[in-house]
Amino acid sequence: MLLIQSHVLDASPRPVAEQVRLRVERRMFLKRRWRGVAEDGVEFGFDLTGRLHTGAVIHRTEAADYVILQEEEPVYEIRYTDAAQAALVGWKMGNLHFPVEIGAGWLRVTRDLAVTQLCEREGWTVTEAEVIFNPLRVTAHAS
Repeated sequence: MLLIQSHVLDASPRPVAEQVRLRVERRMFLKRRWRGVAEDGVEFGFDLTGRLHTGAVIHRTEAADYVILQEEEPVYEIRYTDAAQAALVGWKMGNLHFPVEIGAGWLRVTRDLAVTQLCEREGWTVTEAEVIFNPLRVTAHAS
C-alpha cells in the first residue's frame, strides 16, 4: 500500500491512456484519513495534510499517473429566471440544510424526499441529473 499525504500535480499532463484512475465518492474528499484502490488494483492509504480535488495526480510512475476522480452522483437541478427566484430557492434549500451548487441560472442539490416535496409544493421545475456535484463550502473550517 502506498501512503499519500498530498497530491503531486493539480492535473496530469499525460494522455488518458497513461492515467490510472482512483474513483471515489464526494464525501471522501472531505476526509483526512482513508483508503482506496485504483482501477489497476494498487492500494492507497491517505493521511492528508490538505484537501484533494478531482483530477489531481496522487502518485506517478515511469509508466503512468494515478489520478483521483470524483464519482458522479444523482442530483436535482432547479432552474431559476431571476435573482429573486434564485434567492428564494437558495434560502428554502438552506433551511433544509442541504448542500447546494450554484451556477448561472440553476441550483443543484442532492436528491432527497424533502427536496422533492418542497419543489412540488413551490411548483418549481426540477430535472434529474448524474453529475460531479461540487457544493459550496460554507461550513466552518472548510477550505
